[in-house]
Amino acid sequence: MNGLHAVITGGGSGIGAAIASALHREGVHVTLMGRDEARLRAQLESLPGAAIAQLDVSDQASVRSAFEAVATHAPIDILVNNAGQVETAPFTRTSVDLWQRLLDVNLTGTFLCTQQVLPGMSQRGFGRIVNIASTAALKGYAYVAAYCAAKHGVLGLTRALALETAKKGVTVNAVCPGYTQTDIVERAVQTISGKTGASSEAARAQLAAANPQGRLVQPAEVAQAVLWLCRRESSAITGQAIAVAGGEVM
Repeated sequence: MNGLHAVITGGGSGIGAAIASALHREGVHVTLMGRDEARLRAQLESLPGAAIAQLDVSDQASVRSAFEAVATHAPIDILVNNAGQVETAPFTRTSVDLWQRLLDVNLTGTFLCTQQVLPGMSQRGFGRIVNIASTAALKGYAYVAAYCAAKHGVLGLTRALALETAKKGVTVNAVCPGYTQTDIVERAVQTISGKTGASSEAARAQLAAANPQGRLVQPAEVAQAVLWLCRRESSAITGQAIAVAGGEVM
């Protein structure tokens, strides 16, 4: 993998930062993309030679500008669509704005970023696209209908593109983490605590209980699945949904 160039969206923290670190250790040149420039810059201290680019994945002009700038330095061999957003609401209280916002970030963002790299990958005969799709792409969860719909869409897109690129040296896969120790889960813990009066520890345990191993997944564990899919030796693996969830989904 030495010398390949990977772009990781949502690379400023959590799963994205862990993926960037795992790829960087393998000699991959990494570019972190995201909305929060300060968070992105903070990651550079542990990633010598890495680059950053600010963008909003839900905005077509922003995506095009960021990817065109990055691609002038080196072709993009690996794309990890990690940027995502989740908001909770009962379906009857899910506004059109919330619905559209989650589709824009989670699904359209994946579409827009992939459009920027796929032609070049196909032309060069090599590419790895990994979409971080969540177990919400594989099952339903109450009170996150918009998020589930968006992530199911990401998985459908993954499978369609895998077939379109099967003979072009490009693989397209989805990694589907369960509840993972990230800022998103910590916000979920705060929401549960605020609505139920449960302690943070009890709320966190409630989420961990969804995992048969009785724990939260760690970002580094998700990163290892992504690393495996990105290897040259993984060329026969495409169109797959890899659950990293301790057996929650089989």
